Amino acid sequence: MSQIDRYFERYGPAYKWFATATIMIATVSVVLSATIVNVAIPAVMGAFGISAVQVQWIATGFLAAMTATMLLADWTDHAFGIRPTMNAAMGVFMIGSVVGGLAPNETVLTLARVVQGAAAGIVQPLAMIMLFKVFPPDKRGAAMGIYGVGIVLAPALGPWVGGVLMDAFDWRSVFYLGLPFAGLALVLSNLFLPDREESGPIPAFDFVGVALLSVFLAVLLSTLSNAQRLGWDSNIILLGFTISVAAAIAFVAWELHTDKPMLDMRLFANFAFSAASIIAFIMGAGLFGSTYLLPLFVQQIQGMTPTQAGLLLMPSGFAMLMVFPIAGRLSDKMPAPVLILIGALVFAWASWLMTEANVHTAFWALAWWAALSRMGLGLMFPAISTGSLKVLPPHLLGQGSGAANFTRQLGGAFGVNILAVFTERRTIMHADALAATQTSDNSSTMVLLKEVAGLMHSAGLPETQLMPAAASFLGEVVVIQASTAAFQDAFLVVCGIFLVVLVPTWFMWRPPFLRKRRGLLGSASRP
Repeated sequence: MSQIDRYFERYGPAYKWFATATIMIATVSVVLSATIVNVAIPAVMGAFGISAVQVQWIATGFLAAMTATMLLADWTDHAFGIRPTMNAAMGVFMIGSVVGGLAPNETVLTLARVVQGAAAGIVQPLAMIMLFKVFPPDKRGAAMGIYGVGIVLAPALGPWVGGVLMDAFDWRSVFYLGLPFAGLALVLSNLFLPDREESGPIPAFDFVGVALLSVFLAVLLSTLSNAQRLGWDSNIILLGFTISVAAAIAFVAWELHTDKPMLDMRLFANFAFSAASIIAFIMGAGLFGSTYLLPLFVQQIQGMTPTQAGLLLMPSGFAMLMVFPIAGRLSDKMPAPVLILIGALVFAWASWLMTEANVHTAFWALAWWAALSRMGLGLMFPAISTGSLKVLPPHLLGQGSGAANFTRQLGGAFGVNILAVFTERRTIMHADALAATQTSDNSSTMVLLKEVAGLMHSAGLPETQLMPAAASFLGEVVVIQASTAAFQDAFLVVCGIFLVVLVPTWFMWRPPFLRKRRGLLGSASRP
């Protein structure tokens, strides 16, 4: 009798719900931490005096670490069992949370986020493995629906709760929010999760693969972040790109060579799975990138409080929550590429609307655009899962599920990093262009300076300080306009990214006439 059978014998049919509640609480604790810090980014920038590119590492570091460890869940289950692995992951996550809350500088804060992300990367796939163990095959769809609700609801509530905590206390408090959930998950894990089922030696671990993947992610993301400051053609940046490319090539070569690969490259020999993986990568970039940009925009440009920024994202989470189960049912009845196509177009449309956002854009307009984008993602999520896994043979389903999650998280890490760098570069470009037009020949500029000087004179400012103060005000206006234009450009890039999704979606679909032509060509080539 397996350990799962013993638990069912002890608790009866209710055991599957006890196990589900345990892994859901663990998942919520780590998913909350993935998004809750987005509303704290402006406060962290002010506290440590760092730029937007530097501060994005508290989001990118988490995602990169989670990406690197996500492929390890299957090995940890076979090597140690679900309970010890969950206990270790929750313990590490709690340590990272405490260190993040106490961090004296941005370096310690980034390291704390990396630790949190490494633990989160283990927890999410482990939760899916546990659901597959306690639910029969005909009930796993419903179980994944329940799991999906938690995955969607936590990011919806996280920014709002984080904003409330920040307004009531400070930015450090957001790192402590996951601690009660993690502590409860730790207790429940020891009650309801099984130990290692297998006997015998621990299976071989792909140390080389993990090391190469970690080098690739760390070096490439760090190089992208520092390229603007050090120069894109500087020796250290070129060296960083060279090392990251070499690590990526070495990783692929090693995974093809080793007997126990962390990522089975045979998956990508399936054309439909490769197309779905590209879509998942792009979707991750758009999801995490836009979730990073929007709270930053409304706080820096519109002057919203962290609570208001969090409230802005709540409707989008609930919209996705409503669309998710409907899309799940539709994915069983409609071709996956059709839903992906519709979802990508909806998200692209919402991002296009975001390109008009400025300091005067109404709160509910931004909330509606964000909700519209999440409706598009809600259509895409189940379709990508079913479309990528149903084309694989049964013995590759476990690896395929991990690979699909891996590519989505990898896209998220790159999306946040690249959009942060892009926004900074475009801000500088727009500021230079606007500053060049602020001359004495610009009648609008001179009128503004005179009006501002007049207002300051009425307020009692000495005559000698009027024009310097007016010029300082003009400089602030230029910076705000340049930042607004840069954010608009970034949302336009996100729109373009989701239009690119249409290309792999078309190949994933493989229209009837193309399949027919390929069949004719194949039959003609046979003797």
